[in-house]
Amino acid sequence: MQRPLTARLSIAAAVAALAVGPALAATVRGDLDRATPSGPGASVGTAAISDGPNGAVITLDLHGLPPGQHGMHVHEKASCAPGPGPDGKVIPAGAAGSHWDPGKTGHHLGPEGMGHMGDLPKVEVTADGTFKGRLIAPHITDVSALKNRTLMIHVGGDNYSDTPPLGGGGARYVCAVLQ
Repeated sequence: MQRPLTARLSIAAAVAALAVGPALAATVRGDLDRATPSGPGASVGTAAISDGPNGAVITLDLHGLPPGQHGMHVHEKASCAPGPGPDGKVIPAGAAGSHWDPGKTGHHLGPEGMGHMGDLPKVEVTADGTFKGRLIAPHITDVSALKNRTLMIHVGGDNYSDTPPLGGGGARYVCAVLQ
C-alpha cells in the first residue's frame, strides 16, 4: 500500500531536515599563541568552538603551558595585539578588549552564571604542560556570535566572581582570534 503524496512529502522533508541539521551547526576556530608585549608569540595550540545540544563545545589541543588551572574567556574584539588594559597601560593582548558581555551585566559569574557571556570553564593543564579535551559553555547557544572575537586563556585560575576583579585569573597569557 502506497502512502498519500502529502505523507510521502512530509517524510521526505523530515529526512532532509535531519540530514541538513548538523551541517548548519556553527563552528569557529583559532590558533592559540602566547600573548607577549610585542604581539602574538609562539604557538601553543588550537581551539574549535561548535554548537552542541547542551551549549557551546570547546575543543582544545594545547601544549607548552604552565601546569594548573587557567581562566578562559571570550573577549569582545578580534585582536591579540598589545593594547590598553583596564588602567590604560599597554598590556599583552590588550587590544582584545574586555570580556564579551553583550547583556551588559558587568558581572563575572562563570559559565553557569548569569554574568558575562564570555565566561568559560577553567582549563586544567596537566603536569607536562598539555590539555587536550572538550569543555562545555552552557550559556552560549549561538556559536556564530563568537566569530571575530578572541579566546583568551589567563595565567591563573578563576573563581568566577567579581572579587578579585574578573575572577583573579591574572594576566592574559594565550590568545586566538576566532574565525
